[in-house]
Amino acid sequence: MKKQGTVDGLVVIKKYANRRLYNTETSSYITLEHLATMTREGRDFKVVDAKTDEDITHNVLTQIIMEEESRGETMLPVNFLRQLISMYGDSMQKMVPGYLEASMDSFRRNQEQFKSAVEGAFAHSPFADIAKRNIAMFDVAAQAFAPANGAAAPGAPGTKPAASKDDEIAALRSELANLQDKVEKLGS
Repeated sequence: MKKQGTVDGLVVIKKYANRRLYNTETSSYITLEHLATMTREGRDFKVVDAKTDEDITHNVLTQIIMEEESRGETMLPVNFLRQLISMYGDSMQKMVPGYLEASMDSFRRNQEQFKSAVEGAFAHSPFADIAKRNIAMFDVAAQAFAPANGAAAPGAPGTKPAASKDDEIAALRSELANLQDKVEKLGS
């Protein structure tokens, strides 16, 4: 049975001319911060213009990113933003969304393995709290770029064969071991 205000598990948010957002699932007005929280929690939603029923989800998500970036904890480097802007109107523009989505999907898949390696490397050092905070920042970054429709298609940009991933994991472990050695030397 469908929940009130959802279509196939998708929460419908209506945006009115007065810029207010209305959650049809909870029958309440919400803010962009509520939508950001829903995104972090993995809740899938669609924002529609209340008058025209036009899907404006992309615009609202972009607005949320701008709000997050304006709070001082920027995640998108200026150089990246410049490169992204320069791609508009370029012949490669149509390829960029798929590439970014596949890249973030690959990042999220490797995130757990990376997290385990970092936590293990710093478990008994004075930098354990710093490592945990860095991992939390990785979580925020990954959630911000989570693809809306799941995993990338096989062979999509950003996907790699298993042997290549094993090599990457081995390289990360080696780098972490080097970092741990440097941390231990600093602590002595």
